[in-house]
Amino acid sequence: MIDFMGLFALSIYDSREEDSDSMTTDELCPVPRATPRGTLGRMADREEQTGGAVKERAATKNQEPTRYAVVLLNDDYTPMDFVVRILESVFQKSPAEAYRVMMQVHQNGRGVAGIYAWEVAETKAEKVASLAVEAGHPLKATIEEA
Repeated sequence: MIDFMGLFALSIYDSREEDSDSMTTDELCPVPRATPRGTLGRMADREEQTGGAVKERAATKNQEPTRYAVVLLNDDYTPMDFVVRILESVFQKSPAEAYRVMMQVHQNGRGVAGIYAWEVAETKAEKVASLAVEAGHPLKATIEEA
């Protein structure tokens, strides 16, 4: 890997080498110098600016992203075992949890498969739709604000 800063420093040093008789050591090799006041001087400056009062930091609020529920809708044609397989593979549900959600869809006409951020919910709903079309089933998934 090429060290560009080193090459830049060398090119500056080489160009100044011709005039080295007239230059001081500080000009050839500049080093940042500490201020005579040091850290304590900077702290005193801060106190002068605030008048000795303590400034409080403004509280920042971290807003949670809006969550969306992926809802599976019941139909009379999609087999129950297909819905369970979808819940296990796409939504990473355990077999017992997948069965519970499938029965909720079957009995209530709809069931929440999971709650996610918008992009994740949209991706999972599209995955359900594509797998249902591949298998020839009319299973639908919608996205609702949770």
